[in-house]
Amino acid sequence: MRLSALAVKNNREDTKSQRKNMQQKNIGTEKALQKIRHFCSYQERSHQEVKDKLYSFGLYKDEVETLLSQMIEENYLNEERYAVAFAGGKFRVRQWGRVKIKYELKQKRVSDYCIKKGLASIDADDYEKTLEKLFEDKNASLRSEKNIFIKKQKIQAYLMQKGFEPNLISEYLKKM
Repeated sequence: MRLSALAVKNNREDTKSQRKNMQQKNIGTEKALQKIRHFCSYQERSHQEVKDKLYSFGLYKDEVETLLSQMIEENYLNEERYAVAFAGGKFRVRQWGRVKIKYELKQKRVSDYCIKKGLASIDADDYEKTLEKLFEDKNASLRSEKNIFIKKQKIQAYLMQKGFEPNLISEYLKKM
């Protein structure tokens, strides 16, 4: 019980210090605009990332909304452009499938329309080749596995973790 009271006291102190920091952090709209322009200029950002960053500067809701709309007007922020860049990058670099990319974009609160645009930007032939390569690589790494059912299960789990569609995975598993 004593430990619990200590934890509650520490939590209260943390909350007080966070409130104090938030009051000190309000840097003003001009400085925030300058910082957020730099934040958006070197990498595509989602609207939610920019909102979170603006709130971290201690700005109020109306200030955040004003700056966000200004960033959109100045073309620093474009959700469709972000979705296309995100989907293409995660597919090419990390070899993620559409399911995982869609999930991550939803986590970043990107609109369904932009998610569809981002996923459509992935070339179907490249997608198929990537899935095939990942399948073959995983199959080769499991050469020592004698039980075909366990082998298929491991390959399926790996490809699903990468974000590929179950129906595409099952087509490759049938060919084994």
